Amino acid sequence: MALTRVDLARPQPLFGTAATRRIEQANQAALAAHTLMQRAGLATAQLALALAPHARTVWIACGPGNNGGDGLEAALHLHRWGKHVVVGWLGDAARCPADARESLARAHAAGVPFDDAAPSALGADDLVIDALLGIGTARPPEDRMREWLRVLHHTAATSLAIDLPSGLSADTGVWSDHFAPAGDDAASQPARHGPRHTLSLLTLKPGLFTAHGRDAAGTIWFDDLGCKPDAEPPTASLNGAPAQADRLHSSHKGTFGDVAVIGGAQGMAGALVLAGTAALHHGAGRVYLVPLDRAMTALDTAQPELMFRAPKALDFGSGAIVCGCGGGHAVQTVLPDVLRHAARVVLDADALNAIAGDTALQEALAQRAARGQPTVLTPHPLEAARLLGTDVKSVQQDRLAAAQRLAEQFEATVVLKGSGSLIAELGRPPAINPTGNARLATAGTGDVLAGMIGARLAARQSAWESACAAVYRHGQMADEWPADQPLTAGRLAQAI
Repeated sequence: MALTRVDLARPQPLFGTAATRRIEQANQAALAAHTLMQRAGLATAQLALALAPHARTVWIACGPGNNGGDGLEAALHLHRWGKHVVVGWLGDAARCPADARESLARAHAAGVPFDDAAPSALGADDLVIDALLGIGTARPPEDRMREWLRVLHHTAATSLAIDLPSGLSADTGVWSDHFAPAGDDAASQPARHGPRHTLSLLTLKPGLFTAHGRDAAGTIWFDDLGCKPDAEPPTASLNGAPAQADRLHSSHKGTFGDVAVIGGAQGMAGALVLAGTAALHHGAGRVYLVPLDRAMTALDTAQPELMFRAPKALDFGSGAIVCGCGGGHAVQTVLPDVLRHAARVVLDADALNAIAGDTALQEALAQRAARGQPTVLTPHPLEAARLLGTDVKSVQQDRLAAAQRLAEQFEATVVLKGSGSLIAELGRPPAINPTGNARLATAGTGDVLAGMIGARLAARQSAWESACAAVYRHGQMADEWPADQPLTAGRLAQAI
C-alpha cells in the first residue's frame, strides 16, 4: 500500500504494540538491513513535503531510538530536496540501535544541520516533525525532551508525528504520565496549536482512534512500508460505514419489526420519547412507548406514530426491547421479566445501574446468551465502571480492555461510549468507531443511540451488526451537522 490518508469509512485491522513489533521483526528478517527505516524516512519526507510544501523551516525532533532514526532519514531527503531543515537529536551514537546509527551517519554525511535547541520563532508557515518516541517506552521526559515536547504541543506550525504523538499509548490511546499537553484534558480547553497529522507506519494502531488519541493524532495517514501482517491477528478493527440496504417494495411494517422502549419514570419522560423517536426514524416498523410513570399515558400529538403500552401488555417474544432510558429506580420492577423473556434487548442507562447493584440481575443477564437471546449493553464510562466494580479512571485508562471484560462477564455485545466508542463481543476483536465528536456530549444523545440500535435489532440484524451500524451512523450525523446549528438530542433523533 502506498502512502494514503486513512479512509475512516472503511473497516481496517488495527495492531497494538506487541503485534506491531512481531510484524516488524518478521519483515526485517526478510529484508536487507536498514530497509524499513529508509522506507519510513522516505514516506515521512514525502508526506511532510505534501503537507507544507512552502515551509520556511522544518524542525525534526529525533529521539534516541528507531523512531528518531526514521526522523533522521526524513531529514536527509528533505535537506536534499532543498528544504531548510534543522534536526534536534537526543541519542547517543554509541548506544543507539544499529539502524538509527546508520541513519545518523547518513544525515551527517549529507550535511543536514543539527541544533540542540528548538527553533525560537516557529510559526504557521513552518513544519515540525515529532520523531521522539513512536511506539517506544515513555519514561518521564527530562531536560531537552521536556522542552521539545512543549514546543511540539503548542507550536502554531503544522505538526507531523511519526507513528504516534510521543507519549501516547499505541494500545490504549492514553497519554503516559507527564506527556499530556497542558490543557488537553476533559476539564479545560486544549491549547492552541497548528494543524496536526500523524503518519502511522507498518500498521495502524488502536490508540490513534480512541481516548486521547483522536485529539492528539489529528489527521491520520498510513504507509505499510510494503509489508503485510501475514498471520498476525489484529488487536482490534476500525468500524466501517454500514452498507446501505434498499427496502423491497414487497416489505411491510412487520418486516422491520417492533421496538418497545421502557423507561420514562417520573420526571424523565424525555429520555423515553427520544429513544422512541430515534427508533421510529431509524426504520422500525412500529414503536411503542412503555412509560414507568403511570401518569404518562397521553398520545404525543406531535408524533402520533409513537404508541403507548403498559408493561403488562407487552409481547416480550417478538421485536426488540430498549430498556432503561430515564427508567430511574422503577426499572427494577420490569427488568427480571425483560431479561428472562425478551427476544432481543438493548440495556441502557438506569437498567445498567440497576444490574450493577443486583447480583441476581447480573446472573439473569449472563444467562441470556445460552438461550440465544441477543443483548446489547450501551454504558458510558461511569456505568461501565459500576458494572465492573471499578472506577472511571480505570475504565478510561484501557477502554479496549474494559469493553472486552464487560462482553466476557455478561456474554453480551457491548458499546462503551466515549471518544472512539468501542464495540466488543466474545470471539472477535473489538471495533473502534471513528465517527462522532464532542457535540454529542449533551443530554439525551445516548438515548437516541439506544433507540437506533433497537430499530436494527427489531429488523433481525445481529447484535454485532446492529451496534456497529448504529454507532457509526450516530457519530456520522454529528460529524455532518451544520456548524451554525445547535445539535440537540431531539433534533438528532428526528434527523437520523
